[in-house]
Amino acid sequence: MGPKVMIYLTKGKYRAREAKTPSDLRAAQLLRARCFSLNTSLDADAFDAQSTHILIEDTASSVLVCCYRLLILDGGSLKNCYAAQYYELSALESYDGLMLELGRFCVSPEHRDPDILRLAWAAMTDYVDREGVRLLFGCSSFAGVKTEDYLDAFAMLRARHLAPKRWLPRVKAPDVFRFAARLRRKPDAKKAMLRMPPLLRTYLLMGGWVSDHAVVDHQMNTLHVFTGLEIGAIPDSRKRLLRAMV
Repeated sequence: MGPKVMIYLTKGKYRAREAKTPSDLRAAQLLRARCFSLNTSLDADAFDAQSTHILIEDTASSVLVCCYRLLILDGGSLKNCYAAQYYELSALESYDGLMLELGRFCVSPEHRDPDILRLAWAAMTDYVDREGVRLLFGCSSFAGVKTEDYLDAFAMLRARHLAPKRWLPRVKAPDVFRFAARLRRKPDAKKAMLRMPPLLRTYLLMGGWVSDHAVVDHQMNTLHVFTGLEIGAIPDSRKRLLRAMV
């Protein structure tokens, strides 16, 4: 086999590349700690060493504006992923094909250019295509732990975006909000989409699905749902848009 092909893409004034050095990883950990408002200078855990880290930088200044990590998995290694700490994922162990966990996705609060998100997804698409991934998943987070702030969003998830029963994650975390069982309200679509996190909105627009409950994560001060996206289910029009940048 030849050397691994590294990701390097550009869009507007930004570039996407894989982290190559300890200082690259440290820059991502610093940005994560700032974006997640943690009481520590670095956001680091054991999953960092196992993952491929993607950095989105301002090309002119080399300032890091976005980052995320990717971890390739199969049914046998699924129990070792980040999400498995919070969700019982045995249903997915029989999934036929490679899976990819997307984690620690964050964008610098000072940089809200939509090209950043577009480039982030283009780099991810390149990785998915290159590795032959069939299922992308991760934890999509709502800021804060007050469920009442997001009732329309959760009602929308219940009505339109629950995981297929054959893949549905079961409860594992000690503190969860079982929105699929508890909510019976009709969602206000406008309010729901306004309160939906940008990353989750993107998953849903491509045909993604979520767990039937949200984990209340007091350490990260978030509510998060397990989110899956089967690559084969992405509409062809959206695949063309993503791959046009690769």
